[in-house]
Amino acid sequence: RGAIASIDRGQWEAAASIGMNRRQTLYRTILPQAARTALPPLGNSFISLVKDTALAATIQVPELFRQAQLITARTFEIFTMYLAAALIYWALATVLAHLQGRLENRVNRHEQDGP
Repeated sequence: RGAIASIDRGQWEAAASIGMNRRQTLYRTILPQAARTALPPLGNSFISLVKDTALAATIQVPELFRQAQLITARTFEIFTMYLAAALIYWALATVLAHLQGRLENRVNRHEQDGP
């Protein structure tokens, strides 16, 4: 909501002056500009959500660290199991961060860097 509110009122007026209705204005003018502002915090929130919640709630498999505990109880390889679980979480967060970066680059592809 804040990203949409940050768009200058003149954008709405300019779209109306060329005959766009509210829906066209929103989808063709306002949302693409608001996406540049909203994507970075939304992406960070999504990555935090995945890291901070049980993986079971995200992809419907038994929670990763619980499985590591169960295997550790049988094999007594504590470091190996927890390292494997941490690497899986790290890989998941890395993939999500990469996807977020690609999405941000796609949204900002028309942005100019200088005067």
